[in-house]
Amino acid sequence: MTLNFCTLFNSAYLTRGLVLYHSLKSNCPDFNLYVFAFDEKTYDFLKKKNYPNLIPVSLKEFEDSELLRVKSGRTAGEYCWTCTSSTILFCLNTFDLQNCTYVDADLCFYSNPAILIDEMGDSSVLITEHRYSPQYDQSITSGKYCVQFVCFKNNTEGLKVLNWWRNACIDWCYARVEDGKFGDQKYLDDWTTRFKGVHELQNLGGGLAPWNIQQYEFNTENNKVEGVERSGGKKFEPVFFHFHSLKFFEKEIVLLSDSKYDLSKNVKDLFYKKYVKELCEQQEIVRKADPSINANGVSGPAAYLPMSFSTILKYYFENIRSSKKNIFGRNLSNRMKHHHYYYTRSF
Repeated sequence: MTLNFCTLFNSAYLTRGLVLYHSLKSNCPDFNLYVFAFDEKTYDFLKKKNYPNLIPVSLKEFEDSELLRVKSGRTAGEYCWTCTSSTILFCLNTFDLQNCTYVDADLCFYSNPAILIDEMGDSSVLITEHRYSPQYDQSITSGKYCVQFVCFKNNTEGLKVLNWWRNACIDWCYARVEDGKFGDQKYLDDWTTRFKGVHELQNLGGGLAPWNIQQYEFNTENNKVEGVERSGGKKFEPVFFHFHSLKFFEKEIVLLSDSKYDLSKNVKDLFYKKYVKELCEQQEIVRKADPSINANGVSGPAAYLPMSFSTILKYYFENIRSSKKNIFGRNLSNRMKHHHYYYTRSF
């Protein structure tokens, strides 16, 4: 069975979208990826490249009167969240698909996602938990589930949930917590009780991310990465990693993740280093085709340089300014442990 995926991004996320596509191509033998291009540069680039199994969709084709009505009142990020459910519905209706899975553009696949979709069985909707590590639990504000990999079947149950979600997002979809809502994401919290046919993914390989990676150990055997749950010893094969909050800055500096998350050297070596390298390789491909595209979304100077003596001094004096108790280096090692700035050339 052909697996159908959709995603959305603009030119600042172009390299992420391309790495997503190539990871699908490497791991999924029969798929289509529908890319909703949120600016003309992205659409033109993808059209000219004509990648197999990648179908670009322009905003002109996609946006309807309901979306256009609310567009001006939302930020670029909020509008993307508003559109998520509509991209899935558009694909099901326009291309007459039996199924469609929305995936965030900053995902990378490491094995065939068919195993995740097969887990649905007779259910009509598949949702994935954040599976927060206890110290990072943001369920109250950001929601139990993550809109990173959500699958809908084109049937009565699936369309009922999808149309409800689309209407809710058009009514309210903002980057703030309000009346139990947050963006498009908190709407998913009660789906397993509100609707019939909603399945919560159980496979630990689907949904690895900086907010839950601390719960697992990883090793490599025969060029394959294997994960082990620390608490129960359950083994699993990583299916996808969500590289949330990875950012590029001037002077070829990359921030792997938000500093609040603990990332082990093992995780950086097995997941982040290869991902950043692939992003930079795709950036060169885009640059040769159109030098005007900022394909990695480089956004000004970094707040900190990669780890060095001057970086350590900066942390030390910042800590002292925050509390005189830090004069003997208290909290310094923790700041250094959560320092995720690197030069891209180091990868």
